[in-house]
Amino acid sequence: MKRKTIAAAAAALAAAALTAWTLWGNTALTAEKITVSSERLPAAFSGFAIAQVSDLHNAEFGEDNEKLLDLLAGLSPDMIALTGDLVDSRSTGLGIALRFAEKAAEIAPVCYVPGNHEARIADYDALREGLSAAGVTVLEDAALPLSRAGESITLIGLRDPDFAAGSPGSPARRLEETLTALTQDASGFTLLLSHRPEYFPVYAGCGIDLTLSGHAHGGQIRLPFLGGLLAPGQGFLPEYDAGLCREGDAQMVVSRGLGNSVFPLRVNNRPEVVLVTLQAAGAETFAEK
Repeated sequence: MKRKTIAAAAAALAAAALTAWTLWGNTALTAEKITVSSERLPAAFSGFAIAQVSDLHNAEFGEDNEKLLDLLAGLSPDMIALTGDLVDSRSTGLGIALRFAEKAAEIAPVCYVPGNHEARIADYDALREGLSAAGVTVLEDAALPLSRAGESITLIGLRDPDFAAGSPGSPARRLEETLTALTQDASGFTLLLSHRPEYFPVYAGCGIDLTLSGHAHGGQIRLPFLGGLLAPGQGFLPEYDAGLCREGDAQMVVSRGLGNSVFPLRVNNRPEVVLVTLQAAGAETFAEK
């Protein structure tokens, strides 16, 4: 009887510890630092740092996202990239997203592409106008040059394929056509912001050098040695769930994101901001930010 009591108490303590650890892990922000090297990157862009914020889903880390903003400011990025699902279609208030974006734009220039949740909300136009008013560059199937010390790269932003749901052709085919049109006049290094990582073969096939993506939520539940368990658009044990991926000369960084959507908890999967630092191959090593 005594052994059973001890075993039951131990099991209860273990369950309580696991619950506490999981809850902590859903709010304990972390910064993942990734260096991306490319022979095509102009030397002037060596050390150019991009803080990637993805899949906020209207989450708040501290009052008015103070903790998230402090983390971003501490990273001293040259640019902040918002790679979709800033809001959640099940909780469509825009206030959290717009207040965050306004404060983020005071830290560094902010560029944004919409995700699948933005495609579902009726007031997306209001979100886009609010972001623009806050100083955010909204990229919807658009390209623009980024200049630094007399050299430039091309920044491209894609809106989520769900914005064109019901249009002729597959999403992959439509993305390929859009990217082909956007890159036909591009020269040199190309940086793509696109919410969905599952289309990496399309991005690579269109000659994109580096893609920043999200959407996978890190696989939601991360298994030791295996990675993410399940991601939308990829199913179980997704190939593109987090970190740096390569296909030929193309590279992609997938953020595990910040908020949650259908499944309310992350497991072994802390919310993250990714600091992507560009490095021109052969250039002198830069000082880490």
